[in-house]
Amino acid sequence: MNVTRSMSSVLTKIHIIKELLFSPKYLLYTNVGISISLSGTGDILEQHYEILKGEWDKFSINRTRNMAASGMSVGVVCHYWYKYLDAKLPECTLKVVLKKVVIDQLVCSPLCITMKAHRLYIAEWIVWPPAQIFNFYFLPTKYRVLYDNTISLGYDVYTSQVKHDNPKCNLKNVD
Repeated sequence: MNVTRSMSSVLTKIHIIKELLFSPKYLLYTNVGISISLSGTGDILEQHYEILKGEWDKFSINRTRNMAASGMSVGVVCHYWYKYLDAKLPECTLKVVLKKVVIDQLVCSPLCITMKAHRLYIAEWIVWPPAQIFNFYFLPTKYRVLYDNTISLGYDVYTSQVKHDNPKCNLKNVD
């Protein structure tokens, strides 16, 4: 019985923290924090993989810092972008969701990856349309950046490979 009360207390505290972090007052900070954390984590995972494969000789904190910093700008852009899209296209029908995905791919995606090469844009079109259909159809605006960054974790690993010129990740052979 004591364990049940303790678990209930922990779950209540988690719920309170979640409500606070995803409240309108702190949502921008939450979204930016998530973006920074997961962009850095993506690079850490990629670096460890490269070290294990013998393609990278040692861990670079500067590389991770730079990837995390790029996550900061993406977090801000996505925060305001999703609010804007939902204000302009507030419905949640399949037609509206598909319209949001097309607009997202044509407007926001190029903006977010302008500095990261055409290979990322090709991968962007493979990963993000299905992810964004789920995002726009099922999730309220306040959870979209969290979801986006969760999907982005895997994409950030690839971004780190491309940004640091890992030849094994070159998609030119696929074209």
